[in-house]
Amino acid sequence: MAAGEVLEGGGLKAFVFPGQGGGVPGAPEETIAAIRRVIGDVVPDQVKFFARAARDADEVLSLDVYPDVVAGHSLGEYGAAYSAGCFDFEAGVWLVAHRDRFLAEVAEQVPGGMVAILRANPDEVAAALGDSSDSVVSNYNSPKQTVVSGLRETLGEAVAKIKGRKVPLNVAFAAHSPYVASAAEKMKGVLDQVEFKTPDFPVVSAIDGSLLITSEAVREALKNQMVAPVRWIKVVDTLARLRVEEWIELGGGGVLTRMLRDFEVPSLRGVTFEDFRTRLSEQAQSFLNRGDENRI
Repeated sequence: MAAGEVLEGGGLKAFVFPGQGGGVPGAPEETIAAIRRVIGDVVPDQVKFFARAARDADEVLSLDVYPDVVAGHSLGEYGAAYSAGCFDFEAGVWLVAHRDRFLAEVAEQVPGGMVAILRANPDEVAAALGDSSDSVVSNYNSPKQTVVSGLRETLGEAVAKIKGRKVPLNVAFAAHSPYVASAAEKMKGVLDQVEFKTPDFPVVSAIDGSLLITSEAVREALKNQMVAPVRWIKVVDTLARLRVEEWIELGGGGVLTRMLRDFEVPSLRGVTFEDFRTRLSEQAQSFLNRGDENRI
């Protein structure tokens, strides 16, 4: 399906890509040489995430499994854009390496942090923060999970007002907030240096849940995503509205598929790539077994 075609009908499939929410995976061995040609021997964590996502996307597409739409959470939006054909692997590595470096610089200049609030309504979290000038909602992940970003020295005090279980995230910057604006400005210039192609599949923006069908729309979304809140709730709403029946989570970890349980969307099921690969293998084996029976 071309990106500009209208999505309609049931049975649609999506590829989704997590952000940096789980443990850091090692870059796939087969990608190391290409990564080093672009950025040298030191491979930043964000590049490792992107490389894993890109490898999974290449593998699933090689199995002749194609999405009707793709989406990514935070860093995962680079994996989504890659899977849609907006840029090649080397360009993606170059972009993500800059993103990693710019955020590391911000962490030194404006130390920040992030705290996940579990079992709390997102609207109640935002209301509890009130007019706080130091902390903001940075991720609307699910009806039961919200993330707050803020300055390191005041973040604890800000989230203390909020009901729910608090889980500090292992980051040194306040992602998806005004406190990383300097990194976002630098990233805009880097993104302008890469040629973007028209996506092969529509990309759902994690900024507002809109469908991106042009190269410039994808580029602009990546320019703005560093300071804008991740509204994954809107992404899931869009997938449900389009009547997507299944997503395949690429990039490892399964965090988005586990989080899908928080949504009351029985028509949408999630599967990790590892489980999807196992399912294909079992289906192939079942087909072979039926063939053997027919030959008896």
